[in-house]
Amino acid sequence: MTEIREGQSVELLKELHILTQDGKMNQDSRRKLKQVYHLYNFIEPLLKELSENSPTLNLVDHGAGKSYLGFIIYDLFFKNLHNAHVYGIETRNELIEKSQVLQKKLGFKNMSFINSTVKESQSLGELPQTVEMVTALHACDTATDDAISFALQKKAKHIVLIPCCQAEVASYLRQNKKFSLANPMVELYRHGIHTREFGSHLTNILRCLQLESFGYDVTVTELVGFEHSMKNELIIATQKNKHSKNAKERISALLSEFKIQELQNRFYSS
Repeated sequence: MTEIREGQSVELLKELHILTQDGKMNQDSRRKLKQVYHLYNFIEPLLKELSENSPTLNLVDHGAGKSYLGFIIYDLFFKNLHNAHVYGIETRNELIEKSQVLQKKLGFKNMSFINSTVKESQSLGELPQTVEMVTALHACDTATDDAISFALQKKAKHIVLIPCCQAEVASYLRQNKKFSLANPMVELYRHGIHTREFGSHLTNILRCLQLESFGYDVTVTELVGFEHSMKNELIIATQKNKHSKNAKERISALLSEFKIQELQNRFYSS
């Protein structure tokens, strides 16, 4: 049974429809809370390290949606901090407006919600020049790559990603398949369903190598708390300033091996 964490705002959980108005949970809401808490268990030690070693703590959550994660993180960690702020980036303005109403109701003053795509957010004046943590949970297709680009631009110390619905690499594999038929490696993605699945897997491998090439230590794990989600791969990157030339070489080799050199700028740019 999932227990509400000590210090958690019951009012927030009611507003997020995780608790009913009489303070109870049904099976679906219990599952949602378990998912969010499970992910928070990965994020909390990173936030503690930042709060102890960084003069500011800015977190940007891309593809925030209803901002479940942002509100939970703020409530459990940020609400008693100074020089700390949570930014939610979301393209759907109606969700931004709902989050703003809830923020004011709860008095969570160091939260901001911005109507923008991930890519466009890189040039927004409302965001600080440096950001300590970037999260992107189920940001579809290239939005995850845009979140990585944002994090690199903002010199993020920690990056937390759950990729989703990746089609770009698969589309290039499909287009260039005819050039690879003599290579037995094409069997990894010759069938349509395998093209999609292998393209998704290859995308995340390239993303991890890209982060390593920019000096990040990368951990990839299964987010076991999301039992009902097919998109269950959690990528956590921490900046160690150990830039890997080998990672860049492997990116180039993989792109060449699978005849998708058109994607060089996405995964290899410096």
